[in-house]
Amino acid sequence: MKPLRIAIIGFGKIAADQHVPSIARHPRLELVATVSRGGSGPTDLPRFTSHEELLAAGLDLDAVAITTPPSVRYEIASACIDAGLHCLLEKPPTVTLSEIEDLACLAAGRQVTLFTTWHAQHNPAVAAAAEALAGKRIASMQITWHEDVRKWHPGQQWIWEPGGFGVFDPGINAFSVATKIFPGALFVRESELIYPEGKQTPISAEIRFASPVADGELGCSLDWRRSEGEEWTIDIETGDGMHLKLSEGGSKLEIDGESRTSEGAGEYPDIYREFVDLIDARRSHVDVAPLRLVSDAFLLGRRTSVEAFQT
Repeated sequence: MKPLRIAIIGFGKIAADQHVPSIARHPRLELVATVSRGGSGPTDLPRFTSHEELLAAGLDLDAVAITTPPSVRYEIASACIDAGLHCLLEKPPTVTLSEIEDLACLAAGRQVTLFTTWHAQHNPAVAAAAEALAGKRIASMQITWHEDVRKWHPGQQWIWEPGGFGVFDPGINAFSVATKIFPGALFVRESELIYPEGKQTPISAEIRFASPVADGELGCSLDWRRSEGEEWTIDIETGDGMHLKLSEGGSKLEIDGESRTSEGAGEYPDIYREFVDLIDARRSHVDVAPLRLVSDAFLLGRRTSVEAFQT
């Protein structure tokens, strides 16, 4: 079948560590260019400093992977869709629900693929957890997503600005897993958002969910102030007594204390497998459920201020 020529827009650490090797591993994909404001990228490929330069270069592109911060994704994706390119969006796909809805309409009109990726959903353990929970009632759920912002976003200031998501930047990964595995609808009922002095986004959040298939507490704790290690876990008790635990960001599954092994290609290789399949089928996959939960947490959030925090 026809090779697919792809460019990465927003070349940074995640692009270098995950997107480049995953593209190289797929037999149908060929990386032909990169874009970053500083012109970084593999030295054997054309490197551009804006998406406008890329689109004007005449490289006969088929697709782009957009891995920039979310605040600029709408502008870039809409231009690429208008140019007839299939678009893969890193998480979160856009800053607002309105933007991603419009991009979906634009992609449908141009008959190109739009793929909103949630990398944690592509862990094989997540699919196995969803299968184990299917059709069950939920007695309780606790999400704990604690990490050190200084480790994962050293010196970065965009995360603290409006549209930067704050602690929901990693927390939306938890929401992507929860919405994938939960056997019914999830709604935000309460949220408390903790803002450091001088910051426009929260450093931690406590959230309570509700669901028509749940009979007990559904809680979530997000925190960027953990000084050592990470805890990325989802603990669920079902009405019939099963205990399911996803840990390490959704990569490790235990049911009733017993580890369950799941085989798969890995998060980003599986993302690109699905992207190519969607392009071949002339379909899009636009999943806004995790972003909607973030939006609802902000809408219902009670704000608490704490002392200043330096990244």
